[in-house]
Amino acid sequence: MLLACLSATAYFAYHARYGRHGWEARAQLLERAALLDFEIKSLNAVRSKLERDVALLSPELPNADIVEELARDVLGYVYPNDRIVPLR
Repeated sequence: MLLACLSATAYFAYHARYGRHGWEARAQLLERAALLDFEIKSLNAVRSKLERDVALLSPELPNADIVEELARDVLGYVYPNDRIVPLR
């Protein structure tokens, strides 16, 4: 009887530590949750920037600075008197 109790205790102790829902798995889940929280915060920052840009490009009255910035960055437009310095 004592051997059966010790075996059951050892079995449950092992699975409490290393099992699918044990302490090790919980530590891994907490670490992953922290990484995902950081990713969510960075994605929220990108989203807020995009929302600001969309608001500035409203069809009623677009912001001239944003239109110029997008024309330069996305389309590659420059003024005739701009100096272009190629980067290697």
